[in-house]
Amino acid sequence: MKTHVKALVVGGGAVGTSIAYHLARAGWSDVMLLERDELTSGSTWHAAGLLPLFNMSYATSHIHDYSVRFYKTLEEETGLNAGFSVVGNLRMAQTQERMDEYMLYASTAETVGIPYEWMTPAQIKERWPLVNCDDLKGAIYHPTDGYINPADVTMAMAKGARQRGVVIERKWQVDGYEWTGSDWRVTLTRMVEKGGNLVASEEQTTITAEHVVTATGNHAQRTARLLGITIPAIPVEHQFIVTEQDPALVAYRKSNPEHPVLRDADAKWYVREERGGWILGPYERNAPVRFEYGVPDSFRADLFPLDLERIEEEYMSMIHRLPSSESAGLKDDYNGPICYTPDGNPLVGPAPGLRNMWLAEGFSFGITAAGGTGHYLAQLMVEGEAEIDMASLDPRRYGQDWMTTEYGARKNEEAYEHVYILHHPDEERPACRPLRTAPAYDRQKARGAQFGCANGFERPNYFGPLDAPENFDHDARSFRRGGWWQYAVDEATAVREGVGLIDATAFTKHVVKGPGATQFLDWFTCNKLPKVGRINLTYALTAAGTTRTEYTIVRLAEDEYYLVSAGAWTAYDGDYLRKAAEDKAPEFGYIEIQDVATQWGVFAIAGPKTRDVLNAVIKDADPSTALSNKRFPWLSCRDIELGMCPVRAIRVAYTGELGWELHHPIEMQNYLFDLLEKAGEPHGMKLVGARAQNWLRQEKSYRAFGNELGRDATPIEADLPRFVDLSKEFHGKATMEALGVRSKCVTVLIDGPDDADPWGREALFVDGKKVGRLTSGGYSVAFGKSIGMGYVAPELAKEGQKLKVLIMGTLYDAEVTCDSPYDPKNETIRKDV
Repeated sequence: MKTHVKALVVGGGAVGTSIAYHLARAGWSDVMLLERDELTSGSTWHAAGLLPLFNMSYATSHIHDYSVRFYKTLEEETGLNAGFSVVGNLRMAQTQERMDEYMLYASTAETVGIPYEWMTPAQIKERWPLVNCDDLKGAIYHPTDGYINPADVTMAMAKGARQRGVVIERKWQVDGYEWTGSDWRVTLTRMVEKGGNLVASEEQTTITAEHVVTATGNHAQRTARLLGITIPAIPVEHQFIVTEQDPALVAYRKSNPEHPVLRDADAKWYVREERGGWILGPYERNAPVRFEYGVPDSFRADLFPLDLERIEEEYMSMIHRLPSSESAGLKDDYNGPICYTPDGNPLVGPAPGLRNMWLAEGFSFGITAAGGTGHYLAQLMVEGEAEIDMASLDPRRYGQDWMTTEYGARKNEEAYEHVYILHHPDEERPACRPLRTAPAYDRQKARGAQFGCANGFERPNYFGPLDAPENFDHDARSFRRGGWWQYAVDEATAVREGVGLIDATAFTKHVVKGPGATQFLDWFTCNKLPKVGRINLTYALTAAGTTRTEYTIVRLAEDEYYLVSAGAWTAYDGDYLRKAAEDKAPEFGYIEIQDVATQWGVFAIAGPKTRDVLNAVIKDADPSTALSNKRFPWLSCRDIELGMCPVRAIRVAYTGELGWELHHPIEMQNYLFDLLEKAGEPHGMKLVGARAQNWLRQEKSYRAFGNELGRDATPIEADLPRFVDLSKEFHGKATMEALGVRSKCVTVLIDGPDDADPWGREALFVDGKKVGRLTSGGYSVAFGKSIGMGYVAPELAKEGQKLKVLIMGTLYDAEVTCDSPYDPKNETIRKDV
């Protein structure tokens, strides 16, 4: 066995073999793959092998699309047939709301380039007469996907990897990882057969690797313990059953091609043909997690007992949809572990806090995602960045300081149950909530707050009526304008016309200080650093020159800075910041970084009447001028006193109105909330949630990280040259300039439908040709119509450009407007006393 490799991939399932293959294809000639048992002996062997292209995530859609295209090339390269049956995928709908979901998904498919077709019940019945279509509204059909043999595709990728120089070693278990400062020292133990079990022998060895990738599937919790980190990937039981032959199906197939994979999402199952019978795979309620604390040594390619009572409803609904299946008895059954994560998306990218350690864990649709994961993860490792923004899959999207096994287990069960539950873009899943709450949570809840969750934190989405009737559904979700829509309109209007108070406590906050802090941040970010007492908006770039993180930087002293970034990305931002500081400390000097996110609460107050509210409670020698432009100019920071509460006040407003962010000691939050609420009452101050704020920031063309700002576009492409100081050197500058402008961010006003707004997933067209996509969407109270932000070809990024946007299956007129269409000269936000 080799003793040193460039990259060591741990795990020999479909995901691991794909990663090894793609690393070799990307040019790394010294790659090894380790498997503790046999290739495919984890979840791969009992997977149904489905390849669904349907996915609401832009990044995951790209991954699935790559897999489907890649698997079709394997036989030509390796000579092994991967067992790909391109039968298509028919996803049926029993309700109009389900069809709305498909129409929203279709916009994502358009942006990725995934082909699809719409089918009516009559068309389904004509083509596949065994399907009962009486209660269907329609379906979306993908002609290019189908199913594949998981073992065959894994072996084909393994052969392709070997042909490219990858060494594959079986029956070796990793028992320890040690970072030496330059590479990983990995301790291995030989596994041997004993009485039908796989047990550790006394034979051990070590191998050093510059990079390690873990693709350990059901063993992710063991991997987490070995690495000393939290990985919220825990298996859930998944059952599927195989029937005996269905005589009607056998007769049908004598003169007809195979059925597509059938999915009745409202019945929560998939079905496909299997040798004249059917495979039924349900996603039922109450499927339990297994192996929360590790897989027993005795568990190999094993299964759990079938629980037919748990899937009785889904089984009966299959008989309803395929009446002929009732005559087919049960032939075989499977109940095996499949890993999930709290949001159902895998963990792909750098391990938090560790160098050159990469995770590829938590794949609930591992066969579908394996090919694309290998491709894009190899890009991350070899080139420094992938061509698509992988942030939504990054392992650091979950916090390391608050995430627990119990949380992961309960949320993973929920994610499994939600596979076929309607995926509303405004959905808020209830499991494990509330968990992280700011002190004012109870006060806001008592005032009608309906909460969303970001990074485990509860934050108000909107404030519903206090006098609602018993049957009022606060949680009404919709693909169109949901039950919350009018309340968000009222809140946005209040900010534009009066004053609103927003809880922004979930913001990520770091303090960076020390002798090397100024030089470091000047290199780390692309804008000029502010002077003491001032603030700047700036960006940290990737090595590829794209946007890695957005920061509001407050300069507290010559060598002390307060950094504010998006609330959902605390661990993601903190890990990148700390690693960069560690790298540059020898050059710049000592740099201290503190995560102070939970030490400071934040209220954002905004609107024309903001000063009226604050003047009533500010303690100052001259309260009437304390908040004037002269004493407290725009884009500055001052320590002030509101009643008895010390406040770090920052004059910015994400809404584009006159306003301040009031950063305060978290333990004083309830006092400050009560103080502001009382002071705001004479001025009609309204509590405002995140949804209204999201609309308001689009009226100002304020880009949002994870939407307009990401690792697939530079700040210049985001049309933010005013925040990029090209006179200085900064991380990623050369690569950013070399990229040029491939596309450009624009704001569009949309003459959309009366009952729906874009969600930020929609495709943009000119003359029937796709020319871009939205990254944000919503409603503008200032213009009385839908609004969105997104990317188009540079030549189309001009004011007045006519576009079409696909909303709920129909093309609507849209027009590129100026940057910051509301108050483009910033007169409102700079308003003086």
